[in-house]
Amino acid sequence: MADATTSTITIAAAPERVMAVIADFPAYPEWASQVKSVEVLGSDAHGRAERVKFTMDAGPIKDSYTLDYTWASDARSVSWTLVKGQIQKAQTGSYTVEGTGSESTVTYSLAVDLNIPMIGMLRRKAEKVIIDTALKGLKRRVESAP
Repeated sequence: MADATTSTITIAAAPERVMAVIADFPAYPEWASQVKSVEVLGSDAHGRAERVKFTMDAGPIKDSYTLDYTWASDARSVSWTLVKGQIQKAQTGSYTVEGTGSESTVTYSLAVDLNIPMIGMLRRKAEKVIIDTALKGLKRRVESAP
């Protein structure tokens, strides 16, 4: 697996609110523009999704894929790995939320390997676009919620 691409954003909301939006997979198509559909296939004893199927269209990367999620015991981070995909052969990623009170810093890390050859520089650029778009959408979604 190649090195991950990482980016950070500050959101005017408590970490718990940010994590609640991250955990609400069925709502992703409303704020994550690349995500076209989501289906939660399994959940843990706390009701958090453990296996989720996505259909994504991110310009050069279009795929239907399934991810397994692992939630941190402190409820401040979640990581995932690819179970299966059409054009992806591997994906690892994570959201980590830090902060107190009414401000959070969110770090998104993503590494994707495709079944088709892609120059590393182009792969990192595509990952960066996916991350930046997701973080901006997450910020809008969290900060616009009542």
